[in-house]
Amino acid sequence: MNENQAVTALAALAHPQRLAIFRLLVVEGPNGLPASNIAEAVGAMPTGASFHLKELDRAGLIRGTRDGRFIRYAVHVEGMRQLLTYLTEDCCQGNPQLCGPTIKKVRSVCK
Repeated sequence: MNENQAVTALAALAHPQRLAIFRLLVVEGPNGLPASNIAEAVGAMPTGASFHLKELDRAGLIRGTRDGRFIRYAVHVEGMRQLLTYLTEDCCQGNPQLCGPTIKKVRSVCK
């Protein structure tokens, strides 16, 4: 991941509903949820949720797939890993083990 991609991903997360959507999809894992369920879960109107989902998808943090008449969104694990790696790769002057428990927890959830 380069700096521009990281800025795009962070900007996508810099909104309360988009952050809530992303965190919801992280919990749901690779199966994800239909857009309508996501909107309901975060208290968004369907059109607003659609806008936020597209921003997160454009940033590479989630992926949408057609499931019949619906679009099902799920966390894009590789995109999330790339962002976390970019943010922590130089942790503590090249000692990422100091960030270990947090990164280890994220990695175990995403396997």
